[in-house]
Amino acid sequence: MKKAFVLAALFSIAPLAMAGKTYQVTGPIISIDDKTIVVEKGKDKWEIARDAATKVTGDLKVGEKVTIEYSMTAASITAKEAKKK
Repeated sequence: MKKAFVLAALFSIAPLAMAGKTYQVTGPIISIDDKTIVVEKGKDKWEIARDAATKVTGDLKVGEKVTIEYSMTAASITAKEAKKK
């Protein structure tokens, strides 16, 4: 993949409501399995996590155009002291 965006996302209604801002990406499915879906948008490939709670409408298969709604949540944050000038 030239550019891959790995995003942890849960797609059920409750987590989206609690997460705050949501985003979406639309494009054809490049690959799909039970844990991820990869969608191509322009020249970029977006790899988005999914699980059993992901709400799916329609038949997901390679080549089908989909719109994915997702939210971004930090998995970890490490603060480092800024360099002094």
